[in-house]
Amino acid sequence: MARRAAQKRGLKPSSDFDAVRQLREAGVDPFQKSSILGPVKPDASAPKGDAEAKPVQLPQTVPDKNTLPSTEQASPADKRASEIMKIQQDLAKRRRRKMTLLMTRLGLFVMLPTFAVAWYFYVMATPMFATNSEFTIQQADAAAGAGGGLGTLFQGTSMATQQDSITVQSYLASRAAMIRLDEEQGFKEHFSSDDIDSIQRLETDSSNEEAFDVYMEMVKVSYDPTEGILRLEVIAADPETSERFSKALVGYAEEQVDQLTQRLREDQMSGARQSYEAAERRRAEALNKWLLLQEEAKQIDPIGEVASMTAQISALEQQRQQLQLTLRERLGVRRPNQAQVAALENQIANIENLIDEIREEMTSANQDGSSLALRNTELRTAEENYNFQTILVQQALTQMEAAQISANRQVRYLSLGVEPVAPDEATYPRSFENSILAFFIFAGIYLMVSLTTSILREQVTA
Repeated sequence: MARRAAQKRGLKPSSDFDAVRQLREAGVDPFQKSSILGPVKPDASAPKGDAEAKPVQLPQTVPDKNTLPSTEQASPADKRASEIMKIQQDLAKRRRRKMTLLMTRLGLFVMLPTFAVAWYFYVMATPMFATNSEFTIQQADAAAGAGGGLGTLFQGTSMATQQDSITVQSYLASRAAMIRLDEEQGFKEHFSSDDIDSIQRLETDSSNEEAFDVYMEMVKVSYDPTEGILRLEVIAADPETSERFSKALVGYAEEQVDQLTQRLREDQMSGARQSYEAAERRRAEALNKWLLLQEEAKQIDPIGEVASMTAQISALEQQRQQLQLTLRERLGVRRPNQAQVAALENQIANIENLIDEIREEMTSANQDGSSLALRNTELRTAEENYNFQTILVQQALTQMEAAQISANRQVRYLSLGVEPVAPDEATYPRSFENSILAFFIFAGIYLMVSLTTSILREQVTA
């Protein structure tokens, strides 16, 4: 302002201070807006002699230009560089402040919880021992050439027992297995011990649901469908208990495998067994009836007896024919002997009467109203019925044996590949891995919250 006012009055100041001095010498005060162009009035209270003798004191000017502020304007490049420097310094200051706040938040929300988790795993957590075991469920091999259809397509592969393996896996991871393990091995009592830290410890009066949550953490069952292997990991506070729990669960799995096909095998065998028993009963009834007829007829072999009587008739007929030939020879002479002829005729008549009696005995009814032919027919019918029932019994026995073989093919059995062995060192907790995992979890949570906050702030500001 002083320099502009001095230029308007034709003054040529060398600096701002020189412009003020020259304006005040000219009676102009450059710092008074109302009287910037007016003269400077002397102080009325001051003595006149003093005012005339002592003028208004102006800022002293320094004749040396090196000690005075420069009135020349800086070049645009220097001015721009100076402004950039100030901006950079301000950005660096803000960056340092934000970095300090960021490190504070990271330390509070990430590092401090991670340190607490690491302290728990390294200091407080109770060492846990894990016992591992592996087993497979196999099916009995079918006979060579049996079936031959789609049923034997996956024979010998893991696909044949995949459903059974998944069923056993589900059973081992169920509440039923946990309750049985608690009743027989004391699962709740072990994990309610005071030796276990408060976080992993199970309350003494805990419910089955709370115990089941601990069971799911301590018993891990996995199934590999490509290889058909079931892997079981049992965790406990001491190695002996871990091994004991693992062996008990493997026994439960084996019992479950036996129960899977027991009903199927019983259904397959029950029909064949009932058919065999019915055939045996019918054969016994046929045999009893045959024996009763033999006792009534007092005859054991009707075929032999008929054959014997038939043989007698044949022999008598041959004898009659010989006598008839002899009689013809006697009658063929000129003077036959009547006594010999009469004797031969009597013998022939007696033989014919005997043949008629034998035939009548074979066909005629006796006093009880039954004939030999009828008795023979009944006996032969009873014998044939018995023989037929015997054949049926043999067929039923063959069917039962086939059903037995088929049922044996349905048998599933558990094959233990890796036996449970107690470890000599603690498996859990894995302090370093868990600490690193906790760090990444807290860092991820902090990152999500920070991004969400930044997005919300930007939306609100917009």
